[in-house]
Amino acid sequence: MNVTDEGIRKYSEDGVVFMKNCFGPEWTGKLKKGLEKNLKAPSHRGRVWDRDIEGRSCFYDSQVWLDIPEYKQFALNSPCGEIAGRLMGSSISTFFFDAIFVRTPGAHFRTPFHQDEPYWSVKGFDTCSVWMPLVEVEKKSALEFVRGSHRWTHKYKQTNFGTLTGDPKDQVVFSDEDTVPFPDIDGHRDDYEILAWDMEPGDAVFFNARIIHGGSGNLAPERGLKVFNSQWLGDDVRVCFRPEGMDPDHSQIMTEFGLSDGDRPGGEMYPLVWAA
Repeated sequence: MNVTDEGIRKYSEDGVVFMKNCFGPEWTGKLKKGLEKNLKAPSHRGRVWDRDIEGRSCFYDSQVWLDIPEYKQFALNSPCGEIAGRLMGSSISTFFFDAIFVRTPGAHFRTPFHQDEPYWSVKGFDTCSVWMPLVEVEKKSALEFVRGSHRWTHKYKQTNFGTLTGDPKDQVVFSDEDTVPFPDIDGHRDDYEILAWDMEPGDAVFFNARIIHGGSGNLAPERGLKVFNSQWLGDDVRVCFRPEGMDPDHSQIMTEFGLSDGDRPGGEMYPLVWAA
């Protein structure tokens, strides 16, 4: 996949780039196979959100790439790391972690608008998340992005997802003291330029971890959603253990592998995949 100057400009200015047919059947096929293994044997980080009386739910797992060969092959050998690095304008692209989202047909658990980086065990602007559906997804059910919001300077009070899911693993409590209220995007949608796309397997959305995004809910009764998400880190990103909590919390793993606050992520758990 050729990363164009226009794509780099859009990523810098908009905070998000949609790439059609970015990954061929070789890679989407591997990820589908890996996902089936993942669903049969979730990691200890796996959990199910929002199960209703009809059994509809959202399954989530993360950092499973060392256990599932297909995920590992994608992380280390696919073009994804290079594409992310070039879009970030970074000299390196380090793999951070994977995240898997599976929503059953008809699920209505809509992810609130939020930013990713404030939840992470790292801090920096040079970040890239890659959202890849492994089934067709309509624009109305896809992830939505507030164009340009990755460059907004306010520190917002993010959602504590633990209050929505009831799972203690999701508890990240942001202070009122050094944050401002999160903007009501859904209540004032006409005030923002919100981007989303119809997508199919092979398509991908690359976005900065500070862009405001949400959605990917409200599925039709016959439609499910399966997404493989990967996170990539560039030049200015450093380890940051946050007192409010982290999700996913990498502090224990980072400490075990000799990483401290302020270090550049690297090593076996955070491999350097691409360098300019």
